[in-house]
Amino acid sequence: MTMLTRREALQLVGGAAAAAALGSNASAQAPAFPKGAVIRTLFKDYAPEELAGGATLFHEHLSLGVDFGEKFRAASAAVLAAQGLPTANAAAPPPAPPGTDPMRDVDLMVEELRAAQRDGVACLVDAGLEGAGMDLAFIRAAAKKSGLPVVKGAGFYVEPFYPKEIAGMSEEQLVRILLKQVDSYPAGVFGEIGSWDEMSKVERKVFRAVGKAHLATNLPIFTHTGIPGKAAIEQLDLLEDAGVDPKRVAIGHLGNLADPNLYVHKTLCRRGAFVGFDRQGGRGDAAVVPLVMGLLNAGFADHVLISGDASRSYGKPLTAFLPQLKAAGADDATLHRITVDNSRRFLAFVPKKSRKA
Repeated sequence: MTMLTRREALQLVGGAAAAAALGSNASAQAPAFPKGAVIRTLFKDYAPEELAGGATLFHEHLSLGVDFGEKFRAASAAVLAAQGLPTANAAAPPPAPPGTDPMRDVDLMVEELRAAQRDGVACLVDAGLEGAGMDLAFIRAAAKKSGLPVVKGAGFYVEPFYPKEIAGMSEEQLVRILLKQVDSYPAGVFGEIGSWDEMSKVERKVFRAVGKAHLATNLPIFTHTGIPGKAAIEQLDLLEDAGVDPKRVAIGHLGNLADPNLYVHKTLCRRGAFVGFDRQGGRGDAAVVPLVMGLLNAGFADHVLISGDASRSYGKPLTAFLPQLKAAGADDATLHRITVDNSRRFLAFVPKKSRKA
């Protein structure tokens, strides 16, 4: 597989370097942001323009529980069993490479984040949530020591990973918990919130609560649609019914939805939402390239987001996936727009109240 060098990745996604490489159009087409908009990271609020020097990855992981993979596999097997299908090949996260897991060692995670910066990453979002074993102190320590701006997600993941008490809570109780998370982390986005297979009653309740919490904060929202992205349109329906503008929503894992006609992808774009191709930089990239190119050719470049959903090697969406899009016909200006501009447009919001000190 063709890989970009770190220098090439930096030239593609970097602010000044990209402008020089792409000509005047790169700066002439810089995105506009609402007055007062910020991207809220763990340690400070950035003006979106401050993060124009590299890519922002909207869906990554710095911390998950040691039992996350086991729970993931069990939940996948339960869905297959309920459908009368064999469970031997239940989906699971990719096996960890040999050696110490960076999620268990702050210094190793710091090196991963610094490597991401060298690959052209200016900011990334941690999508780990309570119930999935997320360690906030670990994330804060790694982010602070590395110097890489990290946006923290808030919310609840999918029903197999919900804390047990979620099932018995009202929407109003959930909203209060979500707002507490937003203040205490502090969070800069809701996500990844999702559904495991077909949306369950409890998952719908969580989505409605997140919609209400969004109205109280203006925080953007990104989702997990399971495999193969079954609930994408229903998720957007629930959030929009709660009063959320689709432009503030990214529907995730749409690289899993192998539809050559792109019906769901285009429907989401037409309604104003972002479409997340967020497991890129590894196995499966080749099948996703035609989906992304289909949206670009249909005029939906402004709705595409790219990330890795990774726990290490965070730069691979840039160094491994972008070359495949270039080979398929995507030009540098469009790739810069997707990786640098779209992700900042998605994350930038006008706060309804100041962050806690």
